[in-house]
Amino acid sequence: MPTYVAIAIGGAFGAVIRYWLSTSVEHLNGSTFPLGTFSVNVFGSFLMGALFILFMEKAELITAYRPLLAIGFLGAMTTFSTFSLDALLLFQQGHYNTALFYVLSSVIICIFAVYFGMLLARAVL
Repeated sequence: MPTYVAIAIGGAFGAVIRYWLSTSVEHLNGSTFPLGTFSVNVFGSFLMGALFILFMEKAELITAYRPLLAIGFLGAMTTFSTFSLDALLLFQQGHYNTALFYVLSSVIICIFAVYFGMLLARAVL
C-alpha cells in the first residue's frame, strides 16, 4: 500500500476517534476547561509513547504501520491547533487562571503520558 494511502486511512480513523472521544468527554464537563481536547491530547500522547517503543524495539514487526499509526491516526486524533485555540479563547474571555492551568497541565501531563506509554510498552514487550 502506498504510504500516502496508509496515512489517509489512519487519518480518517484518527479524526473519527478524536471527535467521538472529545464529544463524549465534553458532555461530562461542567466547566470552562476544554476537557475534550485535553483528554484527546493526553490519550494520544500516551499512545505515541507506546508506539515509539514498539517502533524502536520491535521495528521489524511494526515499521510498515508507522505512517498509518503515528502520522495518520495520531496526527489526526491529537491536535495542537485546537489546543492553541482553546487556550486563546479562554484568555480572551477573561478566564486567565483556567487558560494558564490548561496550557501548563496539557504540556506537563502530555509529556508524562508519553513517558507512561513508553513504560507500558516496555513492560508488555
